[in-house]
Amino acid sequence: MGVIPARYGSSRLPGKPLVDLQGKPLLYHVYQRSLKARTLDRVLIATDDERVYRAASEFGAPVVMTGKEHRSGTDRIAEAVQNLDADLVINIQGDEPLIDSEAIDQVVNLLEEDSASVMSTLKAPIENREDLLNTNVVKVVTDEKGYALYFSRAPIPFHRSKPDSFEHCYRHIGLYAYRRDFLMQFTKWTPSTLEKMEDLEQLRALEHGAKIKVGFTSTHVFGVDTPEDLERIRKMVEGNKKILEA
Repeated sequence: MGVIPARYGSSRLPGKPLVDLQGKPLLYHVYQRSLKARTLDRVLIATDDERVYRAASEFGAPVVMTGKEHRSGTDRIAEAVQNLDADLVINIQGDEPLIDSEAIDQVVNLLEEDSASVMSTLKAPIENREDLLNTNVVKVVTDEKGYALYFSRAPIPFHRSKPDSFEHCYRHIGLYAYRRDFLMQFTKWTPSTLEKMEDLEQLRALEHGAKIKVGFTSTHVFGVDTPEDLERIRKMVEGNKKILEA
């Protein structure tokens, strides 16, 4: 099951799920592209706002109202699925209108094929030093079996002999698959020390000894966090209107 958490009250871009993109709410495009994932039997939207609920209902998406107190999309998802039957739950970011359905299938397959892991996610190569140093670009390092060792906003790993290199450095793609039982357990744990320091909730799982399988992808992330991000996406779409249909 795929779940798209959609919070209306974004500090940097208020009303983000409903901003216009080619005549439709941004959330509409996330939902439609998620439906293309072959591994999902259903996709629903979880929100805390009546405006988002109405909009999602109007474009035909199953939608669940959740509480307003949640600190993260993961907590919102856990509430949305607590009474639903699903072995795996996929957290699909609600601000990525160009989400790659194949990436969704990949995180599902990673978890299905690895019984030792309770979560799965993706990494992609960092292609420039600017992204390596950007604290909004989360980095991840993994072990030889592909399990996450650490996530950080800092530039990791550090090349001692080549300080300016970003070779073998990877950005984290914020798409997750969880085993349902683990998701429910995870959201009952209090935020951990490293999680609060880095403001990265996946560190809570690592601090509790959970195994996170990380797959490699070459997909690009086009999230919308700011008005500038939105304009960039709009220009991309205007230059190639079929990009939303991919």
